[in-house]
Amino acid sequence: MAILKSYGVRLRESTPQFPRPNLCDNYKRRNVKWRSPQAAVIPNFHLPMRSFEVKNRTSADDIKSLRLITAIKTPYLPDGRFDLEAYDDLMHMQIENGAEAVIVGGTTGEGQLMSWDEHIMLIGHTVNCFGGSIKVIGNTGSNSTREAIHATEQGFAVGMHAALHINPYYGKTSLDGLISHFDSVLPMGPTIIYNVPSRTGQDIPPHVINNVAQSPNLAGIKECVGNDRIEQYTGNGIVVWSGNDDQCHDARWSHGATGVISVTSNLVPGLMRELMFGGKNPSLNAKLLPLIEWLFQEPNPVGLNTALAQLGVVRPVFRLPYVPLPLEKRVEFVNLVKEIGRENFVGKNDVQVLDDDDFILVGRY
Repeated sequence: MAILKSYGVRLRESTPQFPRPNLCDNYKRRNVKWRSPQAAVIPNFHLPMRSFEVKNRTSADDIKSLRLITAIKTPYLPDGRFDLEAYDDLMHMQIENGAEAVIVGGTTGEGQLMSWDEHIMLIGHTVNCFGGSIKVIGNTGSNSTREAIHATEQGFAVGMHAALHINPYYGKTSLDGLISHFDSVLPMGPTIIYNVPSRTGQDIPPHVINNVAQSPNLAGIKECVGNDRIEQYTGNGIVVWSGNDDQCHDARWSHGATGVISVTSNLVPGLMRELMFGGKNPSLNAKLLPLIEWLFQEPNPVGLNTALAQLGVVRPVFRLPYVPLPLEKRVEFVNLVKEIGRENFVGKNDVQVLDDDDFILVGRY
C-alpha cells in the first residue's frame, strides 16, 4: 500500500500543470477591435480575383483591330432559363460567317434581365467553348461602380478578353464622377466604353474620353451619337466602333471607324462582314437598310428576338418586359427575308410567320 501511495505522489508531481483559463481574458479577446489588412484600402488593389493573371489574357491592341463585333442574342428555354444548345449554335454561325468578337450579356443579349450569377456563367461558358476562335467581350458595366468592379474582376477571372462599360445610368453623376467611375475599372484589363445617351440619359462627352484615353487599357469607344462624333475621336487617334447599324457603312469608310458592334449581324453575319471588310459598298448598304429599320422600329432587342424565332434558330420565348412584334410586322419580316435571300440569314429552316399563341412570355425565371 505504501508503495502505491508513493507512486501516486510521484505521478502528481510529474504531471505538467497548465494555468486555468481566465474567463475575463476570453471576454477581452472576443472584444478586440478587428483591423482590416492594409491591402483592402489600397486603391485599385482588386480582391479576391487575380485580374492581372488570367487565362486567355489579351491586350488592348488585340481588341483595337476588330472590325465586326456581334452583340450576341441570349436564347431561352420555355421556363426562362438559358438555352445553351441554341446559344452554342448561334455562336457557331457567327464564327463560321466571319464575326471576330461577340458582346456577351449586352443590351441585345439582355444582360439587364440577368442575375450576375447568370451573367458571369454565360461569359465563362462562351470563353470555355469558343474563346480560342473568337474574342469574348463581357458586358460587366453597371450604374454602381462597386458592382462594375466586382463583375469585371469575375469576368476577367473566367477568361473574357475585354470588358464593355457603360456610363452610370438613371442615377447619373457629374463629369468628374464619370472619369472616376471609368478609372476604377480600366486598370483591370482591355476595355470598351459604350456611349448610348438614348438609353442612359447622359452623353459621355469628348472631355471625359480624352481624359480616360490616357489608360493603356482603353481599347476604344462604342459610339452611338453619330458619325461626326466618331470622326472627332478617330482624328485624335482613338479607336471607335459604330453603335448604329444604319450608319456603320459610312462610319467605317468615310469617318474612320474601325468597325461596328452590330445587332443586325445576328441575322446576316456574312453580309455585315462584307460591309465592314469589302470596301465602300453603297448598294449592299442600301439592301440592308430596310432590314435594319425593321429591327429598330421598337426598342432593341424586341425586333431581333422576333426575327430569330421566325427563322427557327431560337425558341419563341421572351423574358418580360420584352414581347414580340405584332403580326403585321412579323409578316413584313418574312417578306424582307425573301427580298434579301434566305441563304444570307442564319439557320436552315424556312422562315415563317408565327402566331401570337406560338410565343411564350416569361415573367418569373
